[in-house]
Amino acid sequence: QVQLVESGGGLVQTGGSLRLSCAASGSIFRFNVMGWYRQAPGKQRDMVATIGSGFDTNYADSVKGRFTISRDNAKNTVYLQMNSLKPEDTAVYYCHYKARLLQESWGQGTQVTVSS
Repeated sequence: QVQLVESGGGLVQTGGSLRLSCAASGSIFRFNVMGWYRQAPGKQRDMVATIGSGFDTNYADSVKGRFTISRDNAKNTVYLQMNSLKPEDTAVYYCHYKARLLQESWGQGTQVTVSS
């Protein structure tokens, strides 16, 4: 299976920036979709951004224009650049991997806290 390890979370003030990284290891299929999801206390886990192996991207409306997802296939790493952060962005951010035959993995999560 694919293992995912996130890093880069932390505490930042409103308007600040953070860059999350997710390193994948294991049996990685060439054609896959990776993404970032977030979950705040008492709320469901929602998609933030996804990126395919062909670099096609999708974003939640709430982060469009502020967040950028990217990937480096040579390093098996996906990134999430978060700019103009707001308190509503506070959540645990999870890296996600999805490939063929229902192959799916989740990272352990990294906390992002935006203070007002």
